[in-house]
Amino acid sequence: MRRIIISITILLIVIVAVSGCAAILEGEKTSQTRHLAQPYERPPEVKIEVSDYDELMSAILNFVMEHESSGEIVINSYEGGAVQDDVDRACGELTKSHPVGAFAVEEITAVVTRIVSYFEIDISIEYKRTKQQIENVNDANVSTQRYLRTELLSIMSDYLEEAAFRATLNITAEDIIELISEAYYQNPRTVLMLPVTAVEIYPPDGDDRIFELHFGYVDRPDILRPYSLSLALSVRRNAEAAEGENDAEILISLAENLMGACVYDEGMARAISEHGAQNYSATAYGALVKASAVGEGFAMAYKALCDELGFDCRVVLGSRDGMLHAWNIVSLYGHYYHIDVAMCAANGIETAFLKTDSDFTEHYSWDGFNTVKCNGPLTYEDFVFIEEDTTDDLLDGDEENPDEERSEAGEEAGGEVGDETGTEAGGGIETPGQTNEDPTQEDGQND
Repeated sequence: MRRIIISITILLIVIVAVSGCAAILEGEKTSQTRHLAQPYERPPEVKIEVSDYDELMSAILNFVMEHESSGEIVINSYEGGAVQDDVDRACGELTKSHPVGAFAVEEITAVVTRIVSYFEIDISIEYKRTKQQIENVNDANVSTQRYLRTELLSIMSDYLEEAAFRATLNITAEDIIELISEAYYQNPRTVLMLPVTAVEIYPPDGDDRIFELHFGYVDRPDILRPYSLSLALSVRRNAEAAEGENDAEILISLAENLMGACVYDEGMARAISEHGAQNYSATAYGALVKASAVGEGFAMAYKALCDELGFDCRVVLGSRDGMLHAWNIVSLYGHYYHIDVAMCAANGIETAFLKTDSDFTEHYSWDGFNTVKCNGPLTYEDFVFIEEDTTDDLLDGDEENPDEERSEAGEEAGGEVGDETGTEAGGGIETPGQTNEDPTQEDGQND
């Protein structure tokens, strides 16, 4: 009997054990895993050892260039004045006089600690620019005015709202704004609108500085870029439509095509009070795409067409009968002439085409001192009423190969601002302060 009871008991234990194992196999098993904590890793300290003032300045500048918010400088032996005084001077000089520091740093603080025989200097830096902005401005390093003109044209043709570059040039904010204006008036095929520009310079004085430009437009850049493409297509299409057996006839054809494509808006002309106004009527886009323009819009459009075909054409800013106005000067067979396509459209082409300075004196006002003299012998009537053989004799006497010269000019006109054509092929706006000296000499030693 006892054996039976023991056997039953063992059997029950086995059943319970098997049931438990089944429960474990069905997922009820629990376990504990020992957690091994990862050791804390402090970021590596930025530490630089220096021995004089120049090395001290270089160390702090290195922190700035790397956009470090803090760093440590160690001095074992120092050649110079009192360490604390030199540290304070270096921090002040970097934030006020160095281009990158003045541009990028809000504040630098330094704590100098003497430890027996050496010094530890803890540097803390607050920034007003990102690391990417610092890198970008250092990459855009400008050393000549010619290169500066190229950079400005690139910035303007992309319709950027802000840009910065570092330059070793003795120029002012006013010089930058003037160069931007020149770039606009010299490149109507490339730049649709003259931006409103603000210039900040870091530091204000010195030869090595950072120039920060802010541009404002009447429309957003993503709107202006497609407009610029439309303008370029219109310029090409209208230029290709010009006809003529010689340069004079082609210039006449360009003017007639522009007159047929655009209406002179006299009401708007009276309302615009400054040259370069952000009004489409004062742009080549207004004339060639929107088909309505004031004098400046006609002048910009005519220059764009002439540039497309390689003619030497310039925009002149001035006034007509006391009202703000703009027109063109073109070079034809070795002489310069005034052409006012807007007034050709308003009063007839014979009234304002191939005119001399004396022809324009009564109604027009401009900076004649800094503008090429227009005193050529030809008139519009010469190319409309004279016989063909007379035309050939007239042209043969003035220029050996006008087509070749125009073709060569066409390769350069409307190119980079400040290229060696300068005020020749694709030349620029005639404004106060501009001379007609050899443009290749304008940069002096900067080139």
